[in-house]
Amino acid sequence: MVEARITVNGEETPLAPAAPHTTVLDFLRERGLTGTKEGCAEGECGACSVLVARPGVDAPTDWVAVNACLVPAASLDGQEIVTSEGLATAGAPGTPPTLHPVQEEMAVRGGSQCGYCTPGFVCSMAAEYYRPDRRPHPETDGGNGSDHAEHAEHGPNGFDLHALSGNLCRCTGYRPIRDAAFAVGTPTDEDPLARRREQAPPAPVATRYALGDAEFVRARTLAETLRVLRERPDAVVVAGSTDWGVEVNIRSRRAGCVVAVDRLPELRDLRVGPDHVEIGAALTLTEIERRLDGEVPLLAELFPQFASRLIRNGATLGGNLGTGSPIGDSPPALLALDASVVLADADGEREVPLSAYFTGYRQSVRRPGELIRAVRVPLPLARVTAFHKIAKRRFDDISSVAVAFALDVEGGIVRTARIGLGGVAATPIRALATEAALEGRPWTAGTVEAAAAVLREEGTPMDDHRASAAYRSAMLGQSLLKLYARTTEAVSS
Repeated sequence: MVEARITVNGEETPLAPAAPHTTVLDFLRERGLTGTKEGCAEGECGACSVLVARPGVDAPTDWVAVNACLVPAASLDGQEIVTSEGLATAGAPGTPPTLHPVQEEMAVRGGSQCGYCTPGFVCSMAAEYYRPDRRPHPETDGGNGSDHAEHAEHGPNGFDLHALSGNLCRCTGYRPIRDAAFAVGTPTDEDPLARRREQAPPAPVATRYALGDAEFVRARTLAETLRVLRERPDAVVVAGSTDWGVEVNIRSRRAGCVVAVDRLPELRDLRVGPDHVEIGAALTLTEIERRLDGEVPLLAELFPQFASRLIRNGATLGGNLGTGSPIGDSPPALLALDASVVLADADGEREVPLSAYFTGYRQSVRRPGELIRAVRVPLPLARVTAFHKIAKRRFDDISSVAVAFALDVEGGIVRTARIGLGGVAATPIRALATEAALEGRPWTAGTVEAAAAVLREEGTPMDDHRASAAYRSAMLGQSLLKLYARTTEAVSS
């Protein structure tokens, strides 16, 4: 068995004696790299972010920021990461290192308050700094008096502030942090991390890391993975570990066997065919967003509202559907798109409509030893689509209610209607009664008001700390009225 190793700031570091459940955060801190901090232990604050070399969309390698508190260290066997300490350039013996441009701007512009969150901000900013398709937009000024309101969260240097949506500052230091983000330039030709983008990232390695009675497994192929799952039906399957990592940290869950699927090539394909779009279950949401590039408008509207960039850099559609959560953001959108899931086990594959996939609270038709290989979205797409997320924060939050619409309106008549709902039942559901109230009827205020009354009665919403049942019901009806108000002009034209 080959010893598991991670390349950290350019140096190969053995994984042992870390336990299989050890997170990257703890792995780094135990080796003295204490710039990586634990703030929330559930991927909400970004104090733990680090850079990982991943297959790129616009270059051979992308430097991707992820939450180190969620990712099992064993999942980075053979991989390459950079921490906040590794961004600076070492100086001559006896001299301090040279700050990275991002670190320099944070320092001179007062972007560090108490300093606890600063290393995480720096890593997330560095990922955006090295984004290959980041281009200066000198006509924008980041909202400082510009007439271009749509560019308020984009700096003249092309910096997208959404890259920091998963980083929290408890000292309300966001203004100088934004100033620092909008002041960074572009990487020089001598920048080693910029040059590193032109080389392929480390290839996936097969991993079988065991300590005590726990084991972490990454097989080379889907077939091998499915054989492992047949042998170990109790195994926990992880990709980005954005859900399982919370269970490990907050609820002290431990698994006898964890099986990683995030690097399986059979789960990382994205194909647009004549009849459907097939999205590999292990592609991250960021990868899907950038590779589709708006080709599925409903998903393009969903992605910016899904948690934060840090979470989207690890989260997958397969994981979001696999957990069966009634408040996951992707199921309502995929239900509205009439999507299906491709399930695979050692005996073969089967395709199941997503509308028939969920069977109860966090339960589905997926059998032991079976995993989600891909999601299929049928073509052509509906012309009128929207995703409405009602939550207490604009970003990095869990939905109180999520509503997705996909309607075809021709000649002023609603020909088809698909509406997916989250947060109002034990499972994500289709609003079947509302769909029936719309289909075959004119797309008019009267039709919509009547259908909105039906939509308010869909599901079985409950009172909890996020919202009351009455509020959830009210938001359902309001969402349809909002859709009508925003699309009437587009439909009539």
